[in-house]
Amino acid sequence: MNLPEELKYTKDHEWVRIEGDVAIIGITDFAQSELGDIVYVDIDTVDKTIGQNDVFGTVEAVKTVSDLFSPLSGTVQEFNEQLEGSPELVNSDPYGDGWIIKMSIDNTGEIDGLLSASAYRELIGQ
Repeated sequence: MNLPEELKYTKDHEWVRIEGDVAIIGITDFAQSELGDIVYVDIDTVDKTIGQNDVFGTVEAVKTVSDLFSPLSGTVQEFNEQLEGSPELVNSDPYGDGWIIKMSIDNTGEIDGLLSASAYRELIGQ
């Protein structure tokens, strides 16, 4: 199971990479393996302000649709448009080309409440 130490994680299986005042968000390697082949990523929150734990979109796999929960409060700035034609990037490269959104960070204090790689590893029993 790939869990980069420099990232933060949520109990809902999203990961966060902080770059200055921007958060890049995707789903974890564990989440994509549990979902199976991802066939569609639907994000309808670009240019919208969302709160921590709000749904910012969905990931559709062959057998199920899962909500995506925002790890932080902020404004969704960008959707990874590569996923429109290649949603399987979420499966093959969840922490790289399979990122889902970039958002501004309204409250940096929320970052402290996210899980470390070791805490997330405990959560998923790895």
